[in-house]
Amino acid sequence: MRLEEFSLFTPLPDTGGGRSFPADCAHTHLFPGARCRIRDLSDPQGFVEAPAPLGITLCFSDGVAVPAELLVAGKGDVVMAVEEHKTAAGTSVPERIWQIREIHLAAGEVDVLVGRRQDLGRP
Repeated sequence: MRLEEFSLFTPLPDTGGGRSFPADCAHTHLFPGARCRIRDLSDPQGFVEAPAPLGITLCFSDGVAVPAELLVAGKGDVVMAVEEHKTAAGTSVPERIWQIREIHLAAGEVDVLVGRRQDLGRP
């Protein structure tokens, strides 16, 4: 899977004024197996059935909020592009692309299961 396969320039669906949806993460950083719960979508079941590009704000357990975007390839693969940021402890985290292994409905919200990190040519 290559990043070029994803709809980087596909307009985001109408999600209420182009807002970014909060995504609660149980840890201070992402890793394979981490879960994030996307809140406040108007049609969570519809998103699970047919994921579309979506702006989100990752809300990590240390209080740090980071802009991110879910991107969808033509064949349906989903990745999460996360901006460069620092944890509350001051650890620098470079921009990353993460595969999304699973998307499902949980308690009326959308849960995403993070897969492996994509290589962007950086450590």
